[in-house]
Amino acid sequence: MKTALDQLNVVNSYAELPRQFHTMLLPQPLTDPRLLHANPAVAALLGLSDAVLNTPAFLQVFSGQRPLPGGKTLAAVYSGHQFGVWAGQLGDGRAHLLGEVVAPSGHWELQLKGSGMTPYSRMGDGRAVLRSSVREYLASEAMAGLGIPTTRALALVVSDDKVYRETVETAAIVTRVSPSFVRFGSFEHWSAAPETMRLLLDYVVDRHYPQCREPEAGMPDDAQGVVFRFLRAVVARTARLMADWQTAGFCHGVMNTDNMSIIGLTLDYGPYGFMDSFQANHVCNHSDTQGRYAWNAQPAVAHWNLYRLGAALLQMGVDPEGLKAQLRCYEADFLAPYQANLARKLGLAAYREQDESLVDEWWKLLHTQRADFSLSFRRLADVTQDSSLFLSLFDDHEPARAWLDTYLARIAQDGRSDAARRAQMNGANPLYVLRNHLAETAIRAAAKGDASEIETLMTLLGDPYTERPGYEAYAQPAPEWASQLEVSCSS
Repeated sequence: MKTALDQLNVVNSYAELPRQFHTMLLPQPLTDPRLLHANPAVAALLGLSDAVLNTPAFLQVFSGQRPLPGGKTLAAVYSGHQFGVWAGQLGDGRAHLLGEVVAPSGHWELQLKGSGMTPYSRMGDGRAVLRSSVREYLASEAMAGLGIPTTRALALVVSDDKVYRETVETAAIVTRVSPSFVRFGSFEHWSAAPETMRLLLDYVVDRHYPQCREPEAGMPDDAQGVVFRFLRAVVARTARLMADWQTAGFCHGVMNTDNMSIIGLTLDYGPYGFMDSFQANHVCNHSDTQGRYAWNAQPAVAHWNLYRLGAALLQMGVDPEGLKAQLRCYEADFLAPYQANLARKLGLAAYREQDESLVDEWWKLLHTQRADFSLSFRRLADVTQDSSLFLSLFDDHEPARAWLDTYLARIAQDGRSDAARRAQMNGANPLYVLRNHLAETAIRAAAKGDASEIETLMTLLGDPYTERPGYEAYAQPAPEWASQLEVSCSS
């Protein structure tokens, strides 16, 4: 493990792209910054020892006071569709890419979010508030604990600097870590400049999809074939991500094309939410008045976004039918992991075609009863021993009992031991979830300089499947006051 930041192997591959892809500039540091929390697990990914996290140099770099040693700081440009409407040029309006660390675990780009204005800030102030920064810091690590592809969070720095949103709040900076921050919108930005888009495509393929250089039966053995294979790979990763979101009860909230990762990660945690009471049409973003990004719409929205990516790639002069063929794979790419995830969560040995009715009735039961999403799955594991805790989640027990009879008959067909089924289910259904009220409690403590709730949640969410004595309060349905919490785009 490295004991100082200047011992890291830092490269700047994105900075080596032509200057039209980015603007070189330094962050705007916070006033009197304080390190509220640092993440040893992500530090280890970078090859950093825990001791580095408490050094003045660490705070200076990740509060924007000094560059990452060896790094070239920049803000990237991109465009995108926002809420289904072409928004034109966007870009890192409050983010700065510090550089890229090469470690045994891989290549990791480090990015500050909330680090000041850039040429892409438009009407924004370049800042992030403590509220949204704590939520992003926790969310990325919660997703990692669930095994869902995501950016990671290294550090959370706070300040008393004022930020004006609906109310006056204080500023913070999150250090985000990812193999890449390239988005669908990065390609959309160059739709009118196909030769420049080719540079971006080559960069992304060489770094993240080298297999797309290999010939494949049924596809052209030329540059056009690379484009087709690239789109096919992005379709597969995106579909898998959507399957994971749906079966975790996760709502992103702002699935604009500029928030869609080209490598299939969960990117840009703004107004997100893990569902408490299940509603199929749940909308987590208070700003989404039309419900465009409701839970049950997410898979279709991702497909729509992939079509926008395909439209951008079309400008490279490739055969449109070839692009459409890759996009048509999306449904199958989604259903396979979606069904496999549900089989694990429901304790089935494998998903069968006839299980579609069981699953449909399950979603209908949860929806009509507004049952708790996470605990309904978790407590289902124990119904063969005692169904009372499971049934207590439903206001009307009769429909729940009727579905349960069908379920018990189904698992009996597998012929597996109860212990094996329960172990499978408890390894697929988290006990600890980043519910809005838990995040809110951590935010309120953080506003007083207390990071203890963040530390507790990081521990629980890092291994959300293992029950921990003494933390029963973190595995309960949301309290009544949680229903009044709202998250929006005003971060």
